[in-house]
Amino acid sequence: MMNDVVIVRYGELALKSSSVRNWYEKTLMSNIEAMLRQYGVSYSGISREWGRVFIHGTDLNTSRIVADVFGVVSTSPARTTEASIEAASKMCAEIADGFILEGESFAIRTRRTGNHDFSSQELGIKCGDAVWTMLESKGTTPSVDLSNPDREIFVEMRQKHAYVFTQHVHGVGGLPLGTQGKMVSLVSGGIDSPVATWMLMKRGVEVIPVYCNNEPYSDERARQRTMDCINQLQKWCPGRPFKVYEVPNGQNLGAFIDNCDRAKTCVLCKRTMYRIALEIMNIENASGIITGSSLGQVASQTAANMHAEVFGLCAPLYHPLIGLDKDEIINIAKKIGTYDISIRPAASCGAVPQHPEVKAKFASLPLEEGKVAIEDLVRYSVANAKISKV
Repeated sequence: MMNDVVIVRYGELALKSSSVRNWYEKTLMSNIEAMLRQYGVSYSGISREWGRVFIHGTDLNTSRIVADVFGVVSTSPARTTEASIEAASKMCAEIADGFILEGESFAIRTRRTGNHDFSSQELGIKCGDAVWTMLESKGTTPSVDLSNPDREIFVEMRQKHAYVFTQHVHGVGGLPLGTQGKMVSLVSGGIDSPVATWMLMKRGVEVIPVYCNNEPYSDERARQRTMDCINQLQKWCPGRPFKVYEVPNGQNLGAFIDNCDRAKTCVLCKRTMYRIALEIMNIENASGIITGSSLGQVASQTAANMHAEVFGLCAPLYHPLIGLDKDEIINIAKKIGTYDISIRPAASCGAVPQHPEVKAKFASLPLEEGKVAIEDLVRYSVANAKISKV
């Protein structure tokens, strides 16, 4: 007998008020359907009950694929039977046949929701007895270990049906994408910014990727690496195509190099990216700007420089990587599929000074900007942005 349903569990959604929870659940189900369509998974329907979403179908890939939908805590491919202690016991015995081998211990884990004339403990005992009897009939010596069993069989008894299964597939967690509005994300082809973007997507944010193209101080490899990272991130949010802004930033770097304190080129560049992102945020009616900054990782990300970069700017910035070290960021990049893209060869930024500023005075950057008519530069960059859909 094949599994006929996948149980989908969520976490934080259950803490919301009833109206918000209803909206979040519907959004989660829509996102699940989009993910299944992306991978060509067939299913007969999707339903929800209190605390659970159920995907009806027999495709063996469903559980693993749905685990990558933001908001999903775990999934389990399961078999459905009647909501009775007798039916659940019979199903446990059928699953145990061939699943529990000679010399292996087992445990029955039960969970009950709804009104029944038996307790969860009674359900567990009855199902355990059925498994024990079946194993003895097969000539296998049964052994129960509730603390550290070799095999576990789970029974989830609900009001209308019982579900029996043997595994939990760990989900990505977070909140359903689309429940926390939109934000602009400053994305490059490096390791950090794609991870930062993914982390806010995980919190339910729809992102608008913005790539500041530094040519002629960078090369086409850097651009392609960025676009490939964006394409990889898109796989995490099917049904919600990215609107990508590719903004020319090379002329801004040239103006800083020619007219400003050379040591401040990097912090002026970051400040200009914030200005550009803020303009696009207003155009798109978004509510924040995501960066890949990690405190102290590079020259422009010292505490002093990060203070100076936002001095006088009314920009809601989100730095999801701020307290992570490089190894933690790399581990996430590998998990989400951007790491191998980000480490591909590309030219380093040719505008980086030999001795970049690491302790910028917060009031010094507006003075430097005054040397280059910064608002005109920003307007030009935004007006000449290339906009595309992934």
